[in-house]
Amino acid sequence: MEKAFKLDFVNDKMGSLYVNCCGCSQTEGLHSFGPASKPHYLIHYVLSGKGIFRFHDKEYSLETGYGFLIQPNELAFYQADEEEPWSYLWVGFGGSRAEEYLTAMGLSARHPIFSCGRDQELYDIVRDMMEHNTFGVADDLRRNGLLGVFLSVLAESAGVVAKDEEDKGNQYVKKAVSFIQSNYCNPIKVTDVADYVCINRSYLYTLFQNYLGMSPQQFLTTFRITKARELLDSTSYPIESIALSCGYSDALVFTKAFHAMKGMSPSQYRKLSHRESSKEQLHEVENLIAQLLKQR
Repeated sequence: MEKAFKLDFVNDKMGSLYVNCCGCSQTEGLHSFGPASKPHYLIHYVLSGKGIFRFHDKEYSLETGYGFLIQPNELAFYQADEEEPWSYLWVGFGGSRAEEYLTAMGLSARHPIFSCGRDQELYDIVRDMMEHNTFGVADDLRRNGLLGVFLSVLAESAGVVAKDEEDKGNQYVKKAVSFIQSNYCNPIKVTDVADYVCINRSYLYTLFQNYLGMSPQQFLTTFRITKARELLDSTSYPIESIALSCGYSDALVFTKAFHAMKGMSPSQYRKLSHRESSKEQLHEVENLIAQLLKQR
């Protein structure tokens, strides 16, 4: 018979990340769950022993140091080994950003298995959750904060199992592009992008060439110049202000980069853009007058 200590909590289900339940268990041989579903995300982590996990017609053998993710409202089955039944801990959670965080960690229905070598740290976090088990706001905040720490430990150390190199490369590029989109206005360099993604600059260069057909520096410059064009078209900001707004601390460097890409200076582009805009407006007015004349 399973020896388990577990807690279930009531949540308003309106937050970005919150704990639904948590617990620790020492199972008996062949102890099993399912096939059944849960209404929230559920992460199990194996502290000792062996067992199997079945999900989406795939079976995974799991032992000490491995864990698995069960998606909300998805049928899953798991069973402890007969001779070496496992002990494990679990955390059930939900929230508006839960899926986003799990995806960023590389965990999904396609890749539900991970490995992690920080058993004691994960156990201590779950025990802390269970010790703060009242429905008061203080314990509620602490549990939800500990959930963030729990996922942070997995994100730092967990390796997703059966995730091929192409998927990894694609994730690195997506993270790098997202970082550039959010920080192009700051004086970031390619080394900053590589540090954020946690890979070296040469590997980042290879990935960008393979997936985007350009270097990280080319992508960063192209993105900045594209944003600069939008500002030149839509505002009357001075060139120096546009340069600073697009991550260039030196307006001369910005002008050279813009000219190299567009074949003209920012000032020349703005004049040409305004002339083209005026022509379009004149053309629209002429068409409107022509239509009115036809109606007479």
